[in-house]
Amino acid sequence: MKDIDIGPPKSILHDPCQSFQCHFPNLPCHTPEKESPNLKKNIAFRTCFATAVFVAATVLSAQQAAPTAASGKNMTEEQVNDANIQLMRQDIRSERKKVVAANMPLTDTEATKFWPVYDQYIAETIKVNDVRFALLKEYAKNYDTTTDEQADSFIKRWLALDQDNTQLRLKYIPEFEKVISHKKTAMFFQIDRRVSMMIELQLASQVPLVKP
Repeated sequence: MKDIDIGPPKSILHDPCQSFQCHFPNLPCHTPEKESPNLKKNIAFRTCFATAVFVAATVLSAQQAAPTAASGKNMTEEQVNDANIQLMRQDIRSERKKVVAANMPLTDTEATKFWPVYDQYIAETIKVNDVRFALLKEYAKNYDTTTDEQADSFIKRWLALDQDNTQLRLKYIPEFEKVISHKKTAMFFQIDRRVSMMIELQLASQVPLVKP
């Protein structure tokens, strides 16, 4: 639990098809030549490292006390750590928005209507991720003493969050279709889900497996 590698997985940054094709050799690989360079670059380099740092900080803050910052003299060490992690989460959201902006072909008129809906959507995703963050902290705190009941509760709640994200996307499809075309709405959710999957993969790679 102490040895946490915060480096982005090579399979994401260097060869996104190699690992996938090992398990599904009959499926074609979506090669970089067929993909938008901006999308691949932004997703891989901006999001993965920020997520790795966030996960490492979350796990470590739950395991041990960090030195209290000068500006946090009246705060507990846990509050200081939580505040720092919230700043990291804001940074990830900022980079995520840049990915969308760089890859969505919006006219000026569409952009005026699109971004307010996007901000509403992200505000709701934050609520889901607040629960995920709290669950990750709980998991880290109990890691060395996890009981069967705690393990069962953790994995059920973790998977339920995936369902919450899916339901949120379904809820917002008609909202985005009110301000941009159906095809651009589909494109947005492809980008959004791809970024989310990259974050999820990085998150999963940093969280230690339950001790059997």
